[in-house]
Amino acid sequence: MDTLKKNWFTEVCEMWPGGTFSFEVKEVLHREKSKYQDILVLDTTSFGRVLVLDGIIQCTQKDEFSYQEMIAFLPLCCHKNPEKVLIVGGGDGGVAREVAKHPLVKEIVQVEIDDRVIEVSKKYLPFMAVGFESPKLKLHVGDGFEFMKNHSQEFDVIITDSSDPVGPAVSLFQENYFALMKSALKPNGIVCSQAGTFWYSMELVSNTLKICKNQFPKAAYATTSVPTYPSGQIGFVIGSLDSEVIFDNPTLSFSRQDELSMNLRYYSTDIHKAAFALPTFVKNELNL
Repeated sequence: MDTLKKNWFTEVCEMWPGGTFSFEVKEVLHREKSKYQDILVLDTTSFGRVLVLDGIIQCTQKDEFSYQEMIAFLPLCCHKNPEKVLIVGGGDGGVAREVAKHPLVKEIVQVEIDDRVIEVSKKYLPFMAVGFESPKLKLHVGDGFEFMKNHSQEFDVIITDSSDPVGPAVSLFQENYFALMKSALKPNGIVCSQAGTFWYSMELVSNTLKICKNQFPKAAYATTSVPTYPSGQIGFVIGSLDSEVIFDNPTLSFSRQDELSMNLRYYSTDIHKAAFALPTFVKNELNL
């Protein structure tokens, strides 16, 4: 649920009970109800342009890069040769933008169910939708579940850029979805999915990590900082069919010059290693 009153937007979400997040709005750029969700684009005083789906902040111009870079480069840099990548969701184009930067990636396939998110992002969020312009990308509008059923053992890396597990997105956090991703991977393939924040959603983190461990011989949880997400932090579960992988020791490291040339603003080799370092209470809760 969201409220837009007297030039202030307020997010009220069951993911952070008892709390809200608000920011000042300069202009409502776009609002529509697609076949799947309410789509809202705002221009704000402090965070630039903001995409909101069903009342929940998805990304802001100020901090989106930290999420996009981490959900892309954590799995890509744990794989020895991530030539073919599948993105499920990510209709704003941000994940595709980052995946396309990786020097070993040759082909990106993206499946987004809501074509209106794609078109709205192209018009109002070009800084992310530039990802759709990559010659590496093949974009499909459709259901990621159904797509993977017909593409067995095809991808080196699968990235799921989903909204929070509320409503239809709940299915992307369940065992059958992780099993389906596993079936669509090549040997030694890797998956990475949004998995919530341990500050507000420890049960979600724990359950999602358990599911990932059930399907993959190696699994872990990593975090990044996103100020406009609940608690200012969000995490990812990452699973690999390669039992020898060491998640906090990337197979491909970037120099400072590499980071600059790739326009990486958050991800680095040092940040990669640190992302898997968790507080003691989190390790205890997750039995790590």
